[in-house]
Amino acid sequence: MRAILTCVTQQHDERLLLLAALVCIVGIYATSAIASHAGRSEGLLRRKWGMVSIVAGGCTAWATHMIALLAFQPGMAAGFEPILTSASLLLVIGGIGLGVGLSIGAQRRLRRFLAGVIIGLGVTALHYVGQASYRVTGHVVWDMGVVPPTIMASLGLSGLALILAAERERTLRRLAGPLLLLAIVVLHVGGMTAMTLTYDPAVPLPDTAIAPETIAPVIAAVSFGLLTLAFFGLRMTLNARAQMRRDRERLRELAGVALEGLAVCDGEVITTANRSLEILSGMNQAQLVNCRLTRLLPGLVASDLPEQEEREAELVGADGQSVPVRVLRKEISLGHKRQTVIAFRDQRERLRSEARLRTLAFTDAVTGLPNRARFGDLLAHRVAALREQEGGFAVLMLDLDRFKFVNDTLGHAMGDELLRKVAARLQSALAEGDVVARFGGDEFAILLLDKTAVLAPEAVAARLVAAIDRAFLLDNQLVHVGASIGIAIGRQDGHDGDELLRHADLALYKAKAEGKGTFRLFEPSLAAQMLVRSRLEADMRRALTAGEFELHYQPLVDAQTGAVTAAEALVRWRHPEQGLIPPADFIPLAEETGLIAQLGAWVLRTACTHAAGWPSTIALAVNLSPVQFRDDRLPDVVASILAATGFAADRLELEITEGVMLEDEARTLALLTKLKAIGVSLAMDDFGTGYSSLSYLRRFPFSKIKIDRSFIRMLPEDSESAAIVRAIITMGACLGMATTVEGVETAEQYAFVAAEQCDQVQGYHVSRPLPYLEFLALVNLSKMAA
Repeated sequence: MRAILTCVTQQHDERLLLLAALVCIVGIYATSAIASHAGRSEGLLRRKWGMVSIVAGGCTAWATHMIALLAFQPGMAAGFEPILTSASLLLVIGGIGLGVGLSIGAQRRLRRFLAGVIIGLGVTALHYVGQASYRVTGHVVWDMGVVPPTIMASLGLSGLALILAAERERTLRRLAGPLLLLAIVVLHVGGMTAMTLTYDPAVPLPDTAIAPETIAPVIAAVSFGLLTLAFFGLRMTLNARAQMRRDRERLRELAGVALEGLAVCDGEVITTANRSLEILSGMNQAQLVNCRLTRLLPGLVASDLPEQEEREAELVGADGQSVPVRVLRKEISLGHKRQTVIAFRDQRERLRSEARLRTLAFTDAVTGLPNRARFGDLLAHRVAALREQEGGFAVLMLDLDRFKFVNDTLGHAMGDELLRKVAARLQSALAEGDVVARFGGDEFAILLLDKTAVLAPEAVAARLVAAIDRAFLLDNQLVHVGASIGIAIGRQDGHDGDELLRHADLALYKAKAEGKGTFRLFEPSLAAQMLVRSRLEADMRRALTAGEFELHYQPLVDAQTGAVTAAEALVRWRHPEQGLIPPADFIPLAEETGLIAQLGAWVLRTACTHAAGWPSTIALAVNLSPVQFRDDRLPDVVASILAATGFAADRLELEITEGVMLEDEARTLALLTKLKAIGVSLAMDDFGTGYSSLSYLRRFPFSKIKIDRSFIRMLPEDSESAAIVRAIITMGACLGMATTVEGVETAEQYAFVAAEQCDQVQGYHVSRPLPYLEFLALVNLSKMAA
């Protein structure tokens, strides 16, 4: 240490040392200012200013070193070897360039430290190559006990300086320049202290050596250049700060109208915030400025947030209460400086909305009961609990009887009110732990969890049926509905929720099929029946494309002459495994599954195609299902088939049952009127089986009545049946409608209806339904006989 003090105080011109320090300080400032400007620039301009900052850094170190050498007083003649002096400048510029290149974009401190070490090595090369260029009239001896420690200390300080230069904390960044200056001082003082000069007149100066007074102007020019760069750097810094103030003001104005909270940050410190963030946090502007982000967002480091990717967080306000927010980080250029903007989006309303949506998603809007989704979750939980031996349960499926009639006649508002009253009765009839849910329409599901109820679900079901059977008062009207219930018992009737619901549905289906207003327990045979039904449905869908359906035709003859005047098309299904399946076994299924529309269109198209080939004196009768009348396009379908097959509309007779008129009389009348306008005839099938058939004859455009076979079976012995048939035939004649008697199976029945002036006869006495070719043969035979 004494040797260092002696070297500094006694062997150097103190004024020149101060000048060297001043040049070093000015150069470091100029270098950092130009480097900052390069960082604020873009593209080619950024690279140019970057090169200027590197050269400025090298010149700073070189000028500082050379001035310090000029300040050295060796006590003998001295000079500078020009090649080594120039090489020292190039070496330091190259070292600084490599170090800066390595440090660009470096986030890890180790990499920045290595970059600082490389810069320090460049300065070290400058120093010792520069000292090697220093020539004296004597000999130079080095103290190696001083050189390595001072080099290591200088390199460590250089590495630490570059680490601090990239830190987010402004205070730490400001330490980088002084540390770099200290590294240069340590290196120079250590090197000069370690050098001992011995005068020897026998050692002359080289002829190429440059005298100190000659190189001084060069050093002065470099120093002046550094001073000029420092001036420009100062101007650039001042301009950048002014631009930053303007940008911050504009940003504050824009942020002031933003609904989201916005905070502009320098590192982790808030520099400005908008009004929305003040309201959100409960803190004013003075409290927010210079506040650390971790005060608002504990445990969240802004630099760790992916840019432009929202994250959930909790904002702690002035009152210490947490506010759920979503935060978004964005790096922006503010006054040519990179700043961090944190956006805070208040999530309280969104969370409340989501809670409301969850409630709506799991609650029936009409009754307030749990809906299908919620019931499914509860049932799945109960099934899982049952596996852990936590007790049994039962599932009940309930349908209201006659609800559609109430809904259609009193309106949907009254229908909804009825559902609410039903829900209240169901809940009052159950134990507190049981669950009632509405699946939609008039379908309810019940989860029995009460131990007593689970042991006797039939008693609960009977109580529910009795509760719903009592009249409801709706808009001062007494309304009567009923309930049918299907029961499935946990584990006994199924091992998962879907299976139990399906089995309870099957039991409900059985209860409705057996008269409604009752309940039934699930039986394994129901599942077997449903399996058969499912297979039959799948086979029917296949049969429509595979061409397994065929038409048979039953002749209708003139009651007086016996001549064939029409034929009714009857569909049959020739199953590849089960053989010929009668309509009674598959038509109801086709109506339930919606396949009847496709099947009905095929029947009409095929029958019209066939009938176009037989005598024009023979009409064609085709039955229409009530389901087909739910499609408003039915008249268009009939018209297009007639046009495609070329069959005359006046030869087509469509047979319609009374069930068609029961659903919506006004709509049905409109459809029948459109069909009549096409030119086809309309016949009421199975007449006499409905209580309002007479009113239908008056309102709807029928041209024929088909008397149901149930009145023919007892003829001619049963006087009441005879009177009914005679009255219907007479009524038809008075209304200008033809009459056809179905189900004539004996000669006596035929003789009776013929004597009563019936128009047409149909039944096994005339002929059974025949395949198409056999029917053609019958027609040809009749023609030959005639």
